Amino acid sequence: MTSVSESKNRARATAASYSITMRIHAGTDPAVIGALAMKVADGGGITTALDIVDSHPDRLVIDLTCSASNADHAGEIVDAVETLEGVHVHKVSDRVFLLHLGGKISVESKVPMRNRQDLAMAYTPGVGRVSQALFEHPEDVGRLTIKGNSVAVVTDGTAVLGLGDIGPMAALPVMEGKAALFKRFADIDAWPICLDTKDVDEIVRTVELIAPGFGGINLEDISSPRCFEVEAKLRERLSIPVFHDDQHGTAIVVLAALTNALRLIDKPLPDAKILVSGGGAAGSAIVQLLLAAGAVDVTVSDRAGLLNKADDTLTPAWKSLAEKTNPRGLTGTLRHGLQGADVFIGVSAPNIMDADWIDEMGEKPIVFALANPDPEVDIYLATQKATVTASGRSDYPNQINNVLAFPGVFRGLLDARATDVTTEMLIKAAEAIASVVTDEQLNANYIIPSVFQPDMAKTVAKAIVDCVPKAPAAKSAATSAID
Repeated sequence: MTSVSESKNRARATAASYSITMRIHAGTDPAVIGALAMKVADGGGITTALDIVDSHPDRLVIDLTCSASNADHAGEIVDAVETLEGVHVHKVSDRVFLLHLGGKISVESKVPMRNRQDLAMAYTPGVGRVSQALFEHPEDVGRLTIKGNSVAVVTDGTAVLGLGDIGPMAALPVMEGKAALFKRFADIDAWPICLDTKDVDEIVRTVELIAPGFGGINLEDISSPRCFEVEAKLRERLSIPVFHDDQHGTAIVVLAALTNALRLIDKPLPDAKILVSGGGAAGSAIVQLLLAAGAVDVTVSDRAGLLNKADDTLTPAWKSLAEKTNPRGLTGTLRHGLQGADVFIGVSAPNIMDADWIDEMGEKPIVFALANPDPEVDIYLATQKATVTASGRSDYPNQINNVLAFPGVFRGLLDARATDVTTEMLIKAAEAIASVVTDEQLNANYIIPSVFQPDMAKTVAKAIVDCVPKAPAAKSAATSAID
């Protein structure tokens, strides 16, 4: 296990998500600048900016920006700076909260409103002609309105990040962030829809009622098992695609990363013994996609231990998973399932696995510890033992990040005017992501591309579009008016 000193040292790894700016009043001694930077460094922080914003005969006003490992660490750094003689921390600003002031997204007009003519075309009376045309030809709404490029990001706030059931208002910043990512990576206009209900039928009915204004529905942070029921009912009732990113986005990126990890160790997917820790939304989706892609030997571990179809005490959801998995009939704990396994995929809980157990896995073990922010196993120690490791964190290589998938998936769904999401689409999206990593680039620290890889979303979108049958183009009076 990890020693206390090792854990403390690695805990000081700083992150932009804990970045603060201190407004400091100090004397005019030239040595004060160096003393400030040294005090931050001694406290385990990293100074990223130090600016003198005002100068007086007897006083300097300094903005010092630094990164910390967490909120408590940031407070320790502030306290340490305060111990310097003649230095007073006047104010501390958390840069993450500053970034969120007023929200992260906005609505902007795509057309000019410079004069009466512009207004007459964009709004009344000109807009009435378009509305009449759409009344007569509703099939054109995707071309003549925002519907063709819009996605609703829907949550009830019951499974937000690692925070759990924090409610719809506290979930709003996360949904805003999701909408911003849609725009940044796929130029899709997405809207955060936070619902103040946990009732499955109310959620489904509400989404049904707002669906006419959207080209797709992205379900987000809805707790298991209700998320399965919500998705199933919406897919049955709506004529636009419904995608639960916590399930299918995660599954796509895991399959992509695993494809390349197995490519690196030269082991075909059907030959790999895979243990998945976590039988919730993400785990279930990962298992189903792995099996659809050709995996044969997949076993699931959860609080009940290794899921086995012979166990009559399992919940219905676990029983369903057990019926499809564990072909060797394994029983026991997570550690029992790891013995001889080629792949560990964790989407469960932090610190449930000892790094030494990796020694009991197959010859070239692959470890994906994806619980966030604290993974199932110490990632640093896992990298010392496994052939390939991946996590959900950005401070280690091989981050399994859904941003690689969902923007391109929806871009393709919208472009193809798709009405649903198929398993074939998910597999093709994973193959597209994996293909971006060339043979020359592939190594243990690079099995998955960066989210900033140019044209990532376009590559995934093309894979999705290619899965959608091409319908013959039909021209209506409305669309003929713009040709």
